[in-house]
Amino acid sequence: MASDETRDGIALTNLDQPLFDGAGASKRDLVDYLDAVSDRIIPALRDRALSVIRVRPGQEPFMQKNLPKYAPDWLRSVSVWAEASRRQVTYALCNDRKTLLWFANQRAVEYHPALFLGDHPTHMVLDLDPPEGSDAFSLAVRGALLVRQALDDAGLAGAVKTSGAKGVHVFVPVAEGTGMEDLAAATRALAARAERLDPALATTAFIREDRAGKVFIDSTRAGGATVVAAYSPRVRPGAPVSFPVAWESLEDVAPADFTVHTAAELLKGADPWAELMPEPQRLPADLVEQGHTIPVARVQAMHEGKRRARARRGE
Repeated sequence: MASDETRDGIALTNLDQPLFDGAGASKRDLVDYLDAVSDRIIPALRDRALSVIRVRPGQEPFMQKNLPKYAPDWLRSVSVWAEASRRQVTYALCNDRKTLLWFANQRAVEYHPALFLGDHPTHMVLDLDPPEGSDAFSLAVRGALLVRQALDDAGLAGAVKTSGAKGVHVFVPVAEGTGMEDLAAATRALAARAERLDPALATTAFIREDRAGKVFIDSTRAGGATVVAAYSPRVRPGAPVSFPVAWESLEDVAPADFTVHTAAELLKGADPWAELMPEPQRLPADLVEQGHTIPVARVQAMHEGKRRARARRGE
């Protein structure tokens, strides 16, 4: 297939095709945006096992974890054991502009890096997921401010970004040597503390039907989970971008402010994700200790689901 143009040795094709239904953007817009922010997004991806969400014409979006066999030989990768599927998965490493452009040409819209480097975690992450409704994002912001207060009370600090959908992500960099189990425990404890600050607004209930229209503080991202990278586009109407925001500006923005058409220009040469991110921190012992007393949400939800199923059957 003849290329429309070549950048950094990557032949780019079909650039004028629509990106996906409702994007209001072309494949060229995706390529141009990712190229413009390559020096900001690549540090968020570097040396991390990468999953991407791709959108092929006429197909539903799909997540790609395993690097396809047709990937070029020069593209770096890492093999990781996936406990859930009991197999080795070969993930790409997006460490340079050439790799990013290759993915963009593959119509990879979303970029979901692992939350660890090598075998050690690098961030505590809390995902604020609001209920459906016209005020969803404002509710997520209020939930994020509860998390910020809980962090401050614990002597910790984090950075915040829009998810690119309706939610908000809070990232807390942790010191090297932090154990995965302790990180997961501390995340559960922090979520519980944030919930207690305003239980009418926020909940840690993992089962959706138990959330009663509240903002869900998701504390389950530790371990093998991924979170969409800062500056990554999303497969959402208008092609929004997950964008870093200063805490003091969070109540003044909306997800639609940041898209593949606007986000690069808004940066004005800056890298707010790097600039707003605190230094790595050690987790307070009392936070870790409290977290180890809180059941793992997914496991608890699984047992509760089975109990409710038995009750419905009258057992």
